[in-house]
Amino acid sequence: MNLKGRSFLTLTDFSPEEIEYLIDLAADLKAKKKQGITGNSLKGKNIALIFEKPSTRTRCAFTVGCVDEGGHPEYLGKDDIQLGHKESVEDTARVLGRMFDGIEFRGFKQETVEKLAKYSGVPVWNGLTDSYHPTQILADFLTLKEQFGRLKGLHLLYSGDGRNNVANSLMIGSSKLGLHFTILSPKPLWPGEELVTICRTYAKASQGAITITDQLEAVKGADAIYTDVWCSMGEEALAAERLALLKPYQVNRKLMDMTGKKNTVFLHCLPAVKGNEVTEEVFEKNADVVFDQAENRMHTIKAVMVATVGNETI
Repeated sequence: MNLKGRSFLTLTDFSPEEIEYLIDLAADLKAKKKQGITGNSLKGKNIALIFEKPSTRTRCAFTVGCVDEGGHPEYLGKDDIQLGHKESVEDTARVLGRMFDGIEFRGFKQETVEKLAKYSGVPVWNGLTDSYHPTQILADFLTLKEQFGRLKGLHLLYSGDGRNNVANSLMIGSSKLGLHFTILSPKPLWPGEELVTICRTYAKASQGAITITDQLEAVKGADAIYTDVWCSMGEEALAAERLALLKPYQVNRKLMDMTGKKNTVFLHCLPAVKGNEVTEEVFEKNADVVFDQAENRMHTIKAVMVATVGNETI
C-alpha cells in the first residue's frame, strides 16, 4: 500500500484498509526492533518536531522512531520558532517545508496542523490537537490487537470526558474498523453530534456500533475500558467543575467488575491522575497493558513516518 506523501491529520482521512496497514506495519517494525533490527528508511531525512504543548510519549516516540530508521529529528519548542506570533503559520510552513522532509505538530488548534499541511508541501503528522489525537489511537489499536488477536467486533468503552481529542479519535477509529464503541460520559461532555453522525455512517459500513450514554450499566460486556485525564491541557481552570461531573465515571474495581468479563483490560493514554479518573488499584493491576500502550506510541509513530516519507516500499 502506498501512503507516500500523505499527511496524517485525522483518521477520517484514511480508509479502514489504510489504518489496518499502519497497525500491521507497526507490529512488524516492533518485532524487528525486539530482535535488534532497525532500518534506514529515513536515512537522509530531516524531521521537524513542533511542540506548543509539552510531551513525554509523543516527543520520545517521534525522536526514537526517527533515529531508529536513520533520520534526523529536530525539536522546535514554542519558544524556538515564531509560529503564529511574529510569523504566520503559513509562512513558517513554507520555510520548514523547504528544509525538512516531514513535520510533526503537537499543539492547540486543529487549524494550525491543517495549515502546516497545506502550505509546507511535505507530510505533516498530528501529534495532538484539541480536536484529535490520531497517533494515540494507532497505539491503542495495536495494543488491543496484541491482547485479543483482533479488532473487529471488540467492545471498547471510553469513560470520562466524551468530547476530548482522545474520545473523538477513538470514535473515528473504532467506527472505521468495526469495533463496538461506547462513550460513557455525563451529558454536558458528550461529543459533537456532527462527528457522531459521521462515525455512525462509518460504523454502518464496518458492522461496528457507536453508543453515547451516561448510564454505568453500559460497561456490561466491555472487552476494554479506556479513560483519560479529566482536564486536558489548557483547561486547568475547569478542574473543580470536571471533578464534580466526572467522579461517578471513575474507573474503579466496581466498574471493572460490572463488565461481567474476567479478561477485560484497562487502557489509559497517560499521564494518569490516579485517584481521579482511575484508582491506583485498577491502574497497577493493568500496568503491563498500559505501558505496552505507551511503548506502542513509538512503533506506530515510526510506522506513520516510514509509510509517508520513507525511502523504501514496505
